Amino acid sequence: MIYKIESNTPKKIIEIEIEEKAKAVGFGVLNAYNFTKILESKGFPIEREITVFELCNPKGAHDALDNIAEISVYLPCRLSVYEENGKTILATIGFDDILNAVEVDEAFKSFMSGLFENLQKLMLSWE
Repeated sequence: MIYKIESNTPKKIIEIEIEEKAKAVGFGVLNAYNFTKILESKGFPIEREITVFELCNPKGAHDALDNIAEISVYLPCRLSVYEENGKTILATIGFDDILNAVEVDEAFKSFMSGLFENLQKLMLSWE
């Protein structure tokens, strides 16, 4: 399931602030993809500005990969930022869906749920 929120903060402000705010909740920004520019350069322009940020919590990634190699298909965490109907939308994949797709113990689920709470805090910091 996609977890998403609406924000009144302009997309450009989020792009400027994301690195600092992500760091405050234990994540680093690995990369950013401006899909609008990427697709336009390939001859497939889209009208809306969509940027996807790759985020990493090193301990979380270590523990996840150490427990379940196939969870690597979900890494790094992605945060999509775009505008729709005058609002900025922040969206990511819900961790419950990820954890329900693999067999893990309750302690690991709890740890990963804590990471998702921090990702939610990041997203909600622009509400």
